[in-house]
Amino acid sequence: MIATQECVAQEVAVSFEIDGTPHVVMLATPADLEDFALGFCLTEGLIDAPADLLGCEIRLREKGVVLALHFAPRCASRADARRRNLVGRTGCGLCGTDDLDRVVRLPEQALPSTPIRAGALERSMRELGLRQPLGQETGATHAAAFCDLAGRILLVREDVGRHNALDKLIGALLRAELAPAEGFVAVTSRASVEMVQKAALAGIPILAAVSAPTQLAIQCAREANLLLAGFVREDRATIYAGAARLRGGD
Repeated sequence: MIATQECVAQEVAVSFEIDGTPHVVMLATPADLEDFALGFCLTEGLIDAPADLLGCEIRLREKGVVLALHFAPRCASRADARRRNLVGRTGCGLCGTDDLDRVVRLPEQALPSTPIRAGALERSMRELGLRQPLGQETGATHAAAFCDLAGRILLVREDVGRHNALDKLIGALLRAELAPAEGFVAVTSRASVEMVQKAALAGIPILAAVSAPTQLAIQCAREANLLLAGFVREDRATIYAGAARLRGGD
């Protein structure tokens, strides 16, 4: 046996503290934390727009990281209504939600019926395989990418948790002031209901996943008018919702 050195992915406790009050603890990769804060707050319904997050201070602690967030006054009361009771695990973004009415949240208005070519979905996943430095070094992280409608990758974020990677990407998308409706998201994971929910709440009309969706994810995609593609690989893609919007292939 030959001894070698390996790179290992970091996973730390990230505590969200809203206006001085602890809200939730997530296990995440300690990178792109300002993007994480903005994306998480938006997709959790804590804020309505980037301008509602007035400040984000990153405080390093012995056992993890604290994100000290400051909200606009009109959003200050939402944290109490949406607070989770348990630690948020990397594997399930809904763990700890204490109200069934908040398990599935979708935008009030349907997403735009943005068309796309099948080749763009395949291109995005092919390029994403080359744009994951953490994943390539450790083999332990997920990636989420925002792509234009030709499948060219514009932004990528990585994390040990698939939901965290998507939240980071949404935060980066908002901070870059890119138009969510003029592109789509590709993810290196299955398409769980929360992945569909987060994409829809961010105004992203298309979600492409390397693996399969769940039944509830398909149902929510159809309700939100989100094109949902699973098993997106080099030569195939299965369309579970919004198939009429696919161009140039079956």
